[in-house]
Amino acid sequence: MSKYDVIPVTTSDYKKLAKKRLPNFLFDYIEGGANAEQTLYANSADFRKYTLKQRVMRDVSHVDTSTTLFGRSQSMPVALAPIGMAGLFARRGEVQAVKAAETNDIPFTLSTVSICSSEEVKSATTQPFWFQLYMLRDRELVLAMLNRATASGCNTLMFTVDLALPGMRLRDYRNGMLGGTVKGKLSYLTQLLTRPSWLLDIGILGKPHSLGNLKHRVESASDLDRYKAFVESQFDPSATWKDIAWLRSHWSGNIIIKGIMNSDDAKAAVDSGADGIVVSNHGGRQLDGVSSTIDKLSSIASSVGNQTKILLDGGIHNGVDVVKAIALGADSVLIGRSWVYAMAAQGEAGINKLLSLYQQEIAATMGLIGVNNIEDIDRNVIELFDQPCNKSCI
Repeated sequence: MSKYDVIPVTTSDYKKLAKKRLPNFLFDYIEGGANAEQTLYANSADFRKYTLKQRVMRDVSHVDTSTTLFGRSQSMPVALAPIGMAGLFARRGEVQAVKAAETNDIPFTLSTVSICSSEEVKSATTQPFWFQLYMLRDRELVLAMLNRATASGCNTLMFTVDLALPGMRLRDYRNGMLGGTVKGKLSYLTQLLTRPSWLLDIGILGKPHSLGNLKHRVESASDLDRYKAFVESQFDPSATWKDIAWLRSHWSGNIIIKGIMNSDDAKAAVDSGADGIVVSNHGGRQLDGVSSTIDKLSSIASSVGNQTKILLDGGIHNGVDVVKAIALGADSVLIGRSWVYAMAAQGEAGINKLLSLYQQEIAATMGLIGVNNIEDIDRNVIELFDQPCNKSCI
């Protein structure tokens, strides 16, 4: 039996299967970070600096993982983060993900650069989903996407603000995903041919591979250099907090600002009318060398936690991580790579099994720290374990 021939249970298990099944350039796209990937590593490693306080002889016979976020009751404080081009990791990937989110009673966030359109995702679920937006130079295109999102029943907009310029994701050049060199194109083709099951199931049967909400602008997401050129030409580096007011004038639902990493920006987001913020460094994919999100969470929560909802993004691999995030001030968390690994490995069924494990882990952790309800998880259940963590602890 090889190391991959295991029954997948954890995020790490699904990651191993995803690596085996995806072409290398796609695995690197979801797994990799910016530059030397120091922040990517820190996002996960820094969770180990915080330890939970075990408590005993408390009545924990009624542990309840449910919570309410933006007026919607959900089974646990977890939401599926927006993932660009998720339809390249499984056939019609965004549809599989939204179905799993509905089954597990948590929110799903559709990316601006999704393979499946808002309309296709809407047809697969009976629950409202969230829509993630980048500010584009073409404001008419932004309005068109907002209108489509509204027509698809979306009531929560997640506005990502940390992509004024694309981060330097060097893996994408090493594996031939970007760059356009002859050697790179040959590497790209070789990677496809070594994954025949992906090539048939997703590469052929999973078409079309256009960006569902932008297909009249980017014909194929498979043409990655053209996709990158669109991003660089349309993502607007001149956007400021004033643009949130413009968004608010065209969007009547909730607005969540994603990409907050310090208290001043958190306060500015609240002042701009945000209903929620996401403490996020884009999964370590933008600015390398910035702090981990878990290390920034407590100070941001202290500054604006009574004024807005706070979500944490980055480094979360299991239910114990979720409880730590709640203890440090988050109302909920976003998981990204975790659900994509599960989907790449086993599709919708994989996401369902992984989310079920998350909920079981949250419940078990709550019981063992002596609390029954999510609102009872606070700073009193956690402490800082001031020891360095090396790669062996991930």
